[in-house]
Amino acid sequence: MIPACRLADLPRGEAYRLESDPPVAVFHTEDGEVYAIDDTCTHQDASLSDGWLEGCEIECPLHASKFDLRTGSVDAPPAKLPVRTHQVLVEDGMIYVLLSQAPPNLPPCASVRLAGGPA
Repeated sequence: MIPACRLADLPRGEAYRLESDPPVAVFHTEDGEVYAIDDTCTHQDASLSDGWLEGCEIECPLHASKFDLRTGSVDAPPAKLPVRTHQVLVEDGMIYVLLSQAPPNLPPCASVRLAGGPA
């Protein structure tokens, strides 16, 4: 498990970007739930942690695709592929993330960037 941040440092309704490869977004919903998904929109290279959180749904700041934080499924186009979800554990006030072993659904431009190629 990777330590992300202290729960007290992540206000409800906010997100934290975990600099992993690929990056992961940790969300603290208004209801007090904590979720982790890949931070990169599957449509185009945009950070979901910069998006708009409403309930258990995050809206991509670039083209308004929406993803369900619980399942990773796409709730609004233009994205067609889901994002990976990751297991979260809150213990002793610290948020930990267990990264999924499934391959990520990254857009081509992000795949090249993360592989160290030209942007």
